[in-house]
Amino acid sequence: MSNRGLSLFALPLLGLDAGGTRPAEPSELSDLSDLSDLSEHGELVAILDVDAERVRAFGELTATNVPYYAPADFDRMVDEADPDVVLVTSPDATHAIYAIAALRRDRDVITEKPMAASCAQVREMLAAERASRGSIRVAHNLRYTERNRQLKQLLLDGAVGRVTSVELTWSVDTYHGSSYFHRWNRERRISGGLSIHKACHHFDMVNWLVGDVPQQVFAYGALNYYGPNSPHRPETGSVDGDETDDPRRGCPYHQRWQGDGDVPEDDHLKPRTGLGGLPYTVQYPPGRQNWIYDEAIDIEDTYSAVVRYRSGASLSYSVLFSGAWEGYRLAINGTHGRLEACSVDFRDGKGETPESGQIVHYPMFESARRYDIAGGEGGHGGADPLIRRDLLLGPSKESLDLRIPAGSREGALAVAMGEAVWRSVADNRPYLIDELLDETART
Repeated sequence: MSNRGLSLFALPLLGLDAGGTRPAEPSELSDLSDLSDLSEHGELVAILDVDAERVRAFGELTATNVPYYAPADFDRMVDEADPDVVLVTSPDATHAIYAIAALRRDRDVITEKPMAASCAQVREMLAAERASRGSIRVAHNLRYTERNRQLKQLLLDGAVGRVTSVELTWSVDTYHGSSYFHRWNRERRISGGLSIHKACHHFDMVNWLVGDVPQQVFAYGALNYYGPNSPHRPETGSVDGDETDDPRRGCPYHQRWQGDGDVPEDDHLKPRTGLGGLPYTVQYPPGRQNWIYDEAIDIEDTYSAVVRYRSGASLSYSVLFSGAWEGYRLAINGTHGRLEACSVDFRDGKGETPESGQIVHYPMFESARRYDIAGGEGGHGGADPLIRRDLLLGPSKESLDLRIPAGSREGALAVAMGEAVWRSVADNRPYLIDELLDETART
């Protein structure tokens, strides 16, 4: 019952909004700006979660009584609830456990990104899928944003000819970026690191846009902003010049969270809650809140990578998780021109930059052309209603034309690129994708 699982799947299947109530005017399926009520098209038949208290609170919030099962009772859940599809929205390292268990029972699987936390898990999932009547689909929602759908259409129309190189710079700002380091994402054994958990979004987006398969990755990276050696780690806190025993009050990241009204001053003493005020008693025990400078952090927060594709094209990629702004700048070069797009959001009240509302096409020997981007409504920049429709009702004609739906192979490639990045950082050598995904190549 992650926030993502609730907002993308559970609440829409119950026909409820984020507050656990039924909207005054349920959306019609013809209104693609919403699609928040799918209760007539699917049923939430069971919930499996490690946190019984969170599930009980969900039942109270929504006034529902969906059958609940503990993690050890997966097979019993399938026997009793008889689901058509298993929706996997748990922490990354557990995706493979439930996906494989579902496939062994010949059930279809929809998993949140990343498909898994490691290539070892991916190989097991692919083998289980080959032996099953079920299949795996992966919720790579960046394929569904209006900007990216327009970019894909331009590329299919031949706007740049054959793609030769891609430039992608991603910035996760100080508010968003620091959030990963006081959650479970900060441990590689659970998330695979941010080169998998977060960057798999970016890698999948590029793979899909250029319609190519990654072949080799080389990367550099480091932990620059968080962890015990952070230059921002306070020894003591200071409020209005007065010293305090709580160092969080002297932390610039923590002050940013407080400035946005997301945490009270004594937040580390209170039970942690998520969407709808639901508790995280098991995952984040009260009084034991993680600190973004903890010794337990074992992942990087900065990467630079180069990727070679089978066609000969290359990707130059960089990401940092303590950026001045939120979003990305993308350029796609080809034999006949260049496309540029960006999403740059300064979270200080100024919002997105004007250039974020356009795609610029530079034909090789002609003047530039500009295309306005239609604003999408709904979560994740308008992507969530569309991916929810495709996953739960079936892909639209547009999705099929743009080759949007992502299956196990696409999910596997995104994970492999992320693992290749962190392994390359650790070992100072390039990694072949087949080396990580293909058991034969590895031996």
